Amino acid sequence: MNAKAISILLRGLLAALAINAVFVGSASASPAWRFSGSELEPGATELTVGVAVGSSMAVPGAVTKCEHMVNEMVISNSKAVGKGEVTEMLFYKCTTTGGAECTVDAIAAENLPWPSHLITVAGSHYVIINKVKIGILYGGEKCSLGGMVATVTGSAGAVFNNKAEAATFDAASSSEAKTELKALGAAIEWDGVFPTEAFEWHREQPLTIL
Repeated sequence: MNAKAISILLRGLLAALAINAVFVGSASASPAWRFSGSELEPGATELTVGVAVGSSMAVPGAVTKCEHMVNEMVISNSKAVGKGEVTEMLFYKCTTTGGAECTVDAIAAENLPWPSHLITVAGSHYVIINKVKIGILYGGEKCSLGGMVATVTGSAGAVFNNKAEAATFDAASSSEAKTELKALGAAIEWDGVFPTEAFEWHREQPLTIL
């Protein structure tokens, strides 16, 4: 092989390696929390609060809907990867479709904090919450679930809309994020849109994931 052929071959190999490096870098890039376009500094934390109106969980035989669900999360970035912990999950004015005789006597998050992290799937960013545990006590003498506690467990994935600064839990986001919640031995769906904002050092600054 002459010098010219070797030179052409080397240029081709270098070009291929450069292209591969771009794709590898893109594939391995992880999303991070940002405020006003700048990454949350390594080692720094921020308290965020998300409030959903009309959020529901489709527990078998009793879709449970709350006028409001509120989550508090402490977020951070570690090695340019977004992390977090759900430190509080509150439920207000909850009812169930499990029949007119059925009531929601109590509902509460358990085993807090729940760890969370960010991922990117097909160009969309997701907030993944692991180790979810929510206990729901149903009441009503004529209710088939009366006196029964349905425990929701598993992981939940919400797609994050940067423009709206909101996390959306639904069947599509759960499927894309490969997360699953279960209760009473069956998979359940969590539906809710949580507009989210900072409540400490970055109040009123736009929250995005990139």
